Amino acid sequence: MPSSPSLSRRNFLNLFGLGAASTLAGCATYSTVPRYVPSYPIAPTRLPWMDGPVSGSGVSTAELDVMYGPREDNGYLIPAVPYDQIPPQYYRQRVSNPTGEPSGTVVVDTAARYLYLVEPGGTAMRYGVGIGREGFAWQGEGVIQWRKKWPRWNPPDEMVARKPELVKYSIANGGMDPGLDNPLGARALYIFQNGQDTLYRLHGSPEWQSIGKAVSSGCVRLLNQDVIDLYDRVPNKARIVVWQ
Repeated sequence: MPSSPSLSRRNFLNLFGLGAASTLAGCATYSTVPRYVPSYPIAPTRLPWMDGPVSGSGVSTAELDVMYGPREDNGYLIPAVPYDQIPPQYYRQRVSNPTGEPSGTVVVDTAARYLYLVEPGGTAMRYGVGIGREGFAWQGEGVIQWRKKWPRWNPPDEMVARKPELVKYSIANGGMDPGLDNPLGARALYIFQNGQDTLYRLHGSPEWQSIGKAVSSGCVRLLNQDVIDLYDRVPNKARIVVWQ
């Protein structure tokens, strides 16, 4: 099964200063990804006779229809993902563990746009991710200290000052309610280091076009269907390693 080449890890950065923290606090912007025609070639993946794995992935169309079909979750109806418009290497799939990390560890490979959850027996669940500029602002080791289903979004005051239209979602006004348009999506996982909030998040997103790309803002975003799957698999207080 294909896997990304291993990357050498740099020295861990010290926890960034107040300026970076202020930028990261929002961890997403509101409707940041423009609608566009993908520049990569799209191979047809939904042909009736294709019972085996889709080219470039380890999963079949039948599996993809289930994984990325519409689903109800906590009263919200999550729409289907047009997975045939996403490069197949970013589909959720089980691969040989390329990270060298022990079972239960979450590894984010920001350069390759992959997130791995390492499993026992030499395998890992691999998810495609989108990385915003804040997603490159932190690297090292941490702990998924807590996590939330259908979280509120609280853009920081600095973001609201730049985008006054977001004032109704400001911290003072209680943030944005959970929902399908919320930039944090169906789940958020909050990363701490040495007992302090790094303001680095793994979160869902309705913007499927951003998967596999460097987008304008945000931390590490997954498809809503994938972040739900990750949330259900990841151990409590899981160790996380972020590579640049």
